[in-house]
Amino acid sequence: MPLIDARKLAVLAALALTACGDGAEQANKKEQRRGPAQVGYVVVQQTRVPLVTELAGRTFAYRSSEVRPQVSGVIQKMFFNEGTVVRRGQPLYQIDPSLYRAAVNEARANVASAQATAQAARVRADRLRPLAEIEAVSKQDYTDAVATQRQAEASIAQGRAQLETARTNLRFATVPAPITGRIGRTLFTVGALVTASQTEPLTTIQQLDPIYVDIQQSAAALLNLRRRMAAGGVLPASASVRLKLEDGSDYGQTGTVEFAEVVVDQQTGTVTLRARFPNPGGLLLPGMFVRAVFAQAIETNAFLVPQQAVSRDPQGNATVWLVGANNKVQQRTVQTVRAEGANWVVTGGLRPGDRVITQGTANLSDNATVRPVPANTPQQPKPPSPEQLEQQQKAKGKGD
Repeated sequence: MPLIDARKLAVLAALALTACGDGAEQANKKEQRRGPAQVGYVVVQQTRVPLVTELAGRTFAYRSSEVRPQVSGVIQKMFFNEGTVVRRGQPLYQIDPSLYRAAVNEARANVASAQATAQAARVRADRLRPLAEIEAVSKQDYTDAVATQRQAEASIAQGRAQLETARTNLRFATVPAPITGRIGRTLFTVGALVTASQTEPLTTIQQLDPIYVDIQQSAAALLNLRRRMAAGGVLPASASVRLKLEDGSDYGQTGTVEFAEVVVDQQTGTVTLRARFPNPGGLLLPGMFVRAVFAQAIETNAFLVPQQAVSRDPQGNATVWLVGANNKVQQRTVQTVRAEGANWVVTGGLRPGDRVITQGTANLSDNATVRPVPANTPQQPKPPSPEQLEQQQKAKGKGD
């Protein structure tokens, strides 16, 4: 009995192996009848890709001027409404001009007195000149007369300077707008005493069109960018900047970067870039936080590869499948720096003209033969295999 059982087991094992071999052979035949898998590919070429950066920024007035008194006195009038736009030279405050008007009159009278004295000294000197020539009077008397004349003329010049100072102070009694812009709230009202040496301004005027946006960039990122430019392959881009407001919306106007600071902030380790934006509607106000989006440089030898074509290996390296010679596929490691829309920006691992597989990458293996077609090509329906036809006929017969 044991011998018979052993023979039965050997026969069953042989039958099982035969069945498995037949199954594998049939699977291979089906695979051969099915043909190579169809994959979609794109041909990549080198292109210029802008290095877009998004950084935090803050708005500042294009011009800001604190209005201060240059003479002391009591404010008598105000000629503006708070929050409105004022023009350069427009009167804002009127300080009591009484004392300054009196000083002008006094200085004018002093000039007139000096002129009269100078006239008398000039006449006396002219009369003594011929007498001194014939020695009718001493030459010392003539010399003293000439000196007195010159002192009187100097007094006229001194009086005129004092008159000009008095007129200037009288003009300063009317406080004008130093710049054109929107005026803020006033800190001193009618009846307030102001002085020329006070530390607090009367009010502040800010010019908001155009407006500045100060952008903060880390010194490390700026250093890396400059090194890449020095190494080649990266060119400086235009200075055009777009803004995103605090609510996430885009600011409709486009600005330009004007300059970058030459020092690094010791507390934050950042460098300030200043951009200027048109602000005709006054939407941007000083102190607002915004996001600046701009291209600092241009990659000159980059490839744009669709994101679905790039995968990661267990080590985290970016890889793509390529269609090689004889339609054999191969996997290659690439260097991706960032995403650009629906594509990855690849800076290494590809060559111009490479066929990168973007569709049908699920079951690929190295050196597998594929049937490549351009990406997004419609799938052609295949005729049913003999096995499928036989199954269809059996199913139809059972239904009848």
